[in-house]
Amino acid sequence: MPYGHAVPEDGVSPEVGLSRAFFPGRSKTMPLPGRIYYNRGMNPSLQQAVLEKWKRYFGAAELPLGLFYTDDAVYAEFPPRASKLRGQDERCVISRLLAARDGETVVFSKETVGCQGGARYAGYSTAMGPKFKYFLSCGIPGVMKGERYKKTPEIVEQLNREAAPPPAPAAFLVFKRWDTIAAAEEPAAVVVFAEPDTLAGLFTLANFRGTDPFSVITPFSAGCGSIIAYPLLEAARPDPRGVIGMFDPSARPYVGRTALSFAAPWRKFLEMAEDMDESFLITPTWDRIRKRMGAL
Repeated sequence: MPYGHAVPEDGVSPEVGLSRAFFPGRSKTMPLPGRIYYNRGMNPSLQQAVLEKWKRYFGAAELPLGLFYTDDAVYAEFPPRASKLRGQDERCVISRLLAARDGETVVFSKETVGCQGGARYAGYSTAMGPKFKYFLSCGIPGVMKGERYKKTPEIVEQLNREAAPPPAPAAFLVFKRWDTIAAAEEPAAVVVFAEPDTLAGLFTLANFRGTDPFSVITPFSAGCGSIIAYPLLEAARPDPRGVIGMFDPSARPYVGRTALSFAAPWRKFLEMAEDMDESFLITPTWDRIRKRMGAL
């Protein structure tokens, strides 16, 4: 089960080690070695420190969202969020996240996710229906129009086999804006709907620690896949990468005209947050960007 956080043999997870280094006073009861776990809790000091760094280096840029899975029945009480864009597809996950970006709690489940693609990328369903391969490609003359994102139905079939998201590890998928995350809620991944300057900063920061020029990836995906499935798949890697997305034309109407998304698994995001104060973000080069972002 790749969603969540994998604990190495010594029983100390990398992200907890980073959090303790970032905030030495942090103390957590660790799960058993080798156990997969998630939603352990947010350290309030870490949360506040990231907020302060975010405002310092990115000014009024939109705050990140945290996402996590949980079985806690309290989240069943949150009603499905409709899109805040009248006349738009209210089933679209990206459309419904407008509420989370405004500070509201948005909860999805197998029963409420609505969109077939959203259910797939959130890990609630693997069934795509016999006509989906035509829907994503050339359509069926006289029966249905195709979105023409892939040249042939056969390519769609192969893509679905080779890029299948893993199953959801819990009943509820929760999205909350960074400043609203409660102490009992630790993200599995962090998502930012970013304008170009913010995106440039996050991309460069994600490359700060290593030599791999592909420390950020841009997979072909539905908008929801780029912020849910792919960053959570990255969490299973020893060297998780950031994910840039929102190139999906079907999702574009629900984000700003110039906005894309940047997502990272929790451990990767903590590394980035820890690195901010020693990175290019403290240089005159970034000061010029900060000035036009309103951070100076």
